[in-house]
Amino acid sequence: MKQLPHWLQGLNNPIFARLYLAQTINLVGDALTWLGLALLAFELAGAQAGTVLAGALTLRVTAFVILSPIAGAIADRVDRKWLMVTTHLARMAIVCLLPFVTQIWQIYAIVLSLNVFYAFFAPTYTATIPLVTTEAERSGAIALSSATYQLLGVLGPGLAGSIAAFIGTRQVFFLDGITFLIATILIVTLPGQLMVNQHQQTARTVNRTLEDIRLGTVCLFLDPPIRYALVLQLVAAIAGAEILVNTVGYVQGVLQFGKIEYGWVMAAFGIGATIASIGLGNFSQKFSPILLTSMGTVLITLALLPANLVNLGGLLVLWAIAGIGQTLVNVPTQTLIADRVAVEVQGRVYGAHFAWSHLWWALAYPLAGWMGSNSPTHNFFYTSLIGAGLLVLVYLAFKPWKLTDLPGGLWHEHEHLHDEEQHSHAHSPNLTTQSPHHHLHFHPEG
Repeated sequence: MKQLPHWLQGLNNPIFARLYLAQTINLVGDALTWLGLALLAFELAGAQAGTVLAGALTLRVTAFVILSPIAGAIADRVDRKWLMVTTHLARMAIVCLLPFVTQIWQIYAIVLSLNVFYAFFAPTYTATIPLVTTEAERSGAIALSSATYQLLGVLGPGLAGSIAAFIGTRQVFFLDGITFLIATILIVTLPGQLMVNQHQQTARTVNRTLEDIRLGTVCLFLDPPIRYALVLQLVAAIAGAEILVNTVGYVQGVLQFGKIEYGWVMAAFGIGATIASIGLGNFSQKFSPILLTSMGTVLITLALLPANLVNLGGLLVLWAIAGIGQTLVNVPTQTLIADRVAVEVQGRVYGAHFAWSHLWWALAYPLAGWMGSNSPTHNFFYTSLIGAGLLVLVYLAFKPWKLTDLPGGLWHEHEHLHDEEQHSHAHSPNLTTQSPHHHLHFHPEG
C-alpha cells in the first residue's frame, strides 16, 4: 500500500482522523454561520451592515480573550470529549435561533453566545491534537488542521453563498445546525476518554482555577522560544489586520475593481497560507521553529511594503506571499507549545495562547482602521514600516540566534513540599510554601 505524505500520516491514527473530520465539518458550519450573518445583517441594517459585522467581530475577539484561558484550565481537568460535545450542542441550539432574528441587538446577543462556546472549543481541540497523536504524527497533524482551516477560509464563503442562494438566507442556519450535530456524533463516538490523566481527581476551588489560568500565561512568557514566537505573532497580526481590513478599500476604491477581483485577492492570501501549511506538514521537522517564525514575520511584513504601488496581478502575488508568512508564524508556534510543554498542562497553555494571539488582533484592528481612514493610498507602506521597526526591536531584544541552541525539555507541573525539592519558583499569593502545592518547572532532556 502506498504510504501517505507526511502531512497526511496523522490520518492513519483513527482517533485523530475522526477528530479532524469533526473539525472540518465544524469549519463548514462556521462558514455558513458568518455568510448567513453577513446576509442577515444586510437584510436588517442595509448600508450599516458593515458596522453591525464589525461589532460582531469585536464581541467575538472579546469572548476569545476573556474565556480561552478558562477553557484551557478546564480542558486539563475534565474529559475533553464531553467538553467539545457540550460546546457543539450549545452552538447547534444557538444557530437555530438565527432564522427568527428580527432585531440587530439579537444578532449581537447570538454572536456573543456562539463565541463564548467557540472560545471553549477551539483551544480544547488544539490541545487535544498532541494528546492523541504520536511525536512522529504531531507536526503533520497540526499542519493538516491549519491547511484545512485556511482552505475552507478560501472555499467556505463561496460554498456557503451558493447554498444560501439555493435554500435562502434564513434556512442556511438550520443546515448550519446539522453540521454541528454531525460533528457532535463523530466526537461522542470516540472510544474512551480524552483526558490528560485518566485517574485525576483534583478538587476544584476558585483559587485553584485562578492558579490554572495564571499558569498558562506564565508558561508562555517563561519559555524563551515560545515567548519569542508569541511576540512575533503580534508583528504578524499588525500586517494581517491591515490586509483583512483595508484590502477591500484598496481593490475597489483605489484600483477601481469590483467584488469579484477583491475575492480573488483574498483567495490568493488563503491559498498562500494553505500551501505553506502543506509544506510545513512535509518539511517542518527539517527546520527550526525559530527560523520558520522569523521567516514568516519577515515575509508578511515585507509583502505590504510595495503593495500600494502594484496592480491587481502584483497584489495577488504579494498577498499569496503574505499568506505564506502568516502560516509560517502561526503553525510553528503551535508546534513549539506541543514540543516544549508537557501534555498535562497543554490545555492551559493553548488556552492562554489563544487568548493572547487574539488580543494582538484586537489591538491591530484599530490601527488598521486608522491607517485606512487617514492614509488610504499609503496605508500598506506605512504599516510595513511599523512592522519592520517592531521586528528589528524584537530581534535585538530576544536574540533569536541564541534560541535555536537551547536544550530540549518540557514545562510540567507537579505537587511537592519544599523539603522534597530545592529548585526555586514563584508562588501565587494564595499559596504557602510550607504546604503541598503545584508549580511550573522546566525539566531538561536527559
